[in-house]
Amino acid sequence: MQFNIIIEKDEDGWFVASVPALPGCHTQAQGMDDLLERIHEAIELYIDVQGVPSSDMVRSFVGVQIIDVETS
Repeated sequence: MQFNIIIEKDEDGWFVASVPALPGCHTQAQGMDDLLERIHEAIELYIDVQGVPSSDMVRSFVGVQIIDVETS
């Protein structure tokens, strides 16, 4: 089964990964290799505890768009 993951870098320089289809499934690491290993493990543990998600929870990736918003 394939999952989309979101990867961001926090204010302390750590990589943070989350899985939109699996609420609460996330992890962090200082390097990308460690992050990918940890999120893979987190997904496996999530499925062990919560079960395989229904197909309507796993959505197709469309893209990412950055927009500018004026703030006062």
